[in-house]
Amino acid sequence: MDHPATAHPATAREIIFEIVRNMREGLEPLLDSTLAPSIYHVYLHSQDMDRLRGIFPRIEAEARRALDAELKKLNQASLAERLKVASKIGRRSEPKVEAPEGGWQVRLLENTDDGVEPGDIVIYSELAMPAKPEFGAGSLTKRIATRKLAGKESPAAPSYDQKPATAATETMAAPQPAAATAPRVPATLADGSFAVIEYEDQGGRKVFQMTKEQIVVGRGGRDYWTDLQLDTLPDVSREHFRLRRDAATGKFFLKDLSRLGTTINGEKVPSSIELVEGEKRDRNVEAPVPESARIGLADVLFLDFRSAAHG
Repeated sequence: MDHPATAHPATAREIIFEIVRNMREGLEPLLDSTLAPSIYHVYLHSQDMDRLRGIFPRIEAEARRALDAELKKLNQASLAERLKVASKIGRRSEPKVEAPEGGWQVRLLENTDDGVEPGDIVIYSELAMPAKPEFGAGSLTKRIATRKLAGKESPAAPSYDQKPATAATETMAAPQPAAATAPRVPATLADGSFAVIEYEDQGGRKVFQMTKEQIVVGRGGRDYWTDLQLDTLPDVSREHFRLRRDAATGKFFLKDLSRLGTTINGEKVPSSIELVEGEKRDRNVEAPVPESARIGLADVLFLDFRSAAHG
């Protein structure tokens, strides 16, 4: 159902302020420098997206300038602190905040979560940083989530995603399969499984054994049952798709229920959802899934599917 008109839609200025706030709350001090998040995924209600879409390039450009200005302000304060304590032995000021080597990357996206209201601003930022001992070898990506919902700001919620030491630096482009340094051994199909699904989300590399005739895949959440729950960006719907095995033939079929789409081996799957007078209606449209396939969810997360028939 459509949201009623709001007295306070998200403004371009508020979006920029929230990006700057996310940067401040996501700073990571090291010994000789302080790192700042470089990638910002900004999620808005569809009404705000439609209203502001024509000035997205201006918002992104002014957000980058605002981040530069905030960096300068933080470092000027840091310099004053360093001068003030220079004569005090044993004390150390906050190290200088460094600008990201690749520059600031800002992307505005539609928030597909249910319950989102016009004016809500959700930001997920990413900061590449050295590994911490408790996470083992390899680099880390620190992800910082901030929210402004119904005009109220939430504090930052950081999380860490471990990356292998050989992993490439993340960019704003849709994830692509990394070139492996050694052949990866496919997961073994467990006894009684119809198929196996391998994937990597923010929780790391995982394997899912499909032992039911039908499963629901998505981010899940309250009031959303999922058999395969993914820890990933809001681009992926809470109930993204259903995967069904036909008991008579052993063949698999996928029903796309998402807002931002699903692909099978790079080909877009037709959506099974249509809007009728503001209400969602399932048309029961399915697409066949090959015995071995790469399933893409909103072009941000990919699942490697293999049926028992494939071996």
